[in-house]
Amino acid sequence: MSRLPDLAALSLLRAVAVHGSLSAAAAEVGMAQPNASRTMRRLETDLGFRLIDRGPRGSTLTHDGAIVAEWAADVVDAAERLASSAAALRTNTRTQLSVAASLTVAEAFLPRWLAALRAERPDVGIRMSAQNSEQVMDAVQAGHADLGFIESPDLRRELKSAEVAFDRLVVVVAPQHPWAKRRRYVTDAELARAPLVVREKGSGTRTTLARALSAYDPVPPTLELNSNAAVRVSVAAGVGPAVLSELAVSTAARSGELVIVPTQSEFIRRIHAVWMPGAVHETAEMLVRIAQRHENRS
Repeated sequence: MSRLPDLAALSLLRAVAVHGSLSAAAAEVGMAQPNASRTMRRLETDLGFRLIDRGPRGSTLTHDGAIVAEWAADVVDAAERLASSAAALRTNTRTQLSVAASLTVAEAFLPRWLAALRAERPDVGIRMSAQNSEQVMDAVQAGHADLGFIESPDLRRELKSAEVAFDRLVVVVAPQHPWAKRRRYVTDAELARAPLVVREKGSGTRTTLARALSAYDPVPPTLELNSNAAVRVSVAAGVGPAVLSELAVSTAARSGELVIVPTQSEFIRRIHAVWMPGAVHETAEMLVRIAQRHENRS
């Protein structure tokens, strides 16, 4: 490839990974559908391989596409940080808030919380990064983030925390997997014996699942990936079952790309805001209250 990929194309690809469809991604980035299709084809030509499978049910990322989408997210995040930092240099009166969030929170919850904060405090400049739960807590403790949102049940004693929402984990398989058509639920023991596609160590999803199945001595995973999108694509390709946030697989389940399998246990996890004692400021406190209000918590 002789030239750098277009930033708008990378932003579109990242949105496809989050939303599971090209049309929804185009709407998020403010691009007309025909332009989005041309942009994605041009990116595929530049890179030299297919990023999206196009079918009657819509567009889904290929396995290579999911990997490139992870890299694209890093590039787009860096560009957004550059733009945010440049904006901060233009004015000294603008309040800055740095937020770190686990991937599921960043995809499913944080956009509407930040939109509500913007409506109440349009003067606030927001810098956001998406990482796994352990990395979020690291960032907060190191002072790189004012506030963090995590799904992990393992809260560090050094951090203050407040519950803001809850999430449900579900088992998903490809439509051709034997579990997709079974009439009875999958037991915890069966789930522990199945080689799963899992998130990386340190993610709230991985930690919650490991704790729930710890009594059954789970077998090693068949594949470990560091994004929800990559896990979804691998499951759809038939690599194996996975356990992910219900919010992260809802679009794929509705389209028939994945099947949600009933389970013996209900895997509920609590989402917490975390901050260093004495370090949280008024704007961060406002965001915590907004998150609790939006998720019907007080």
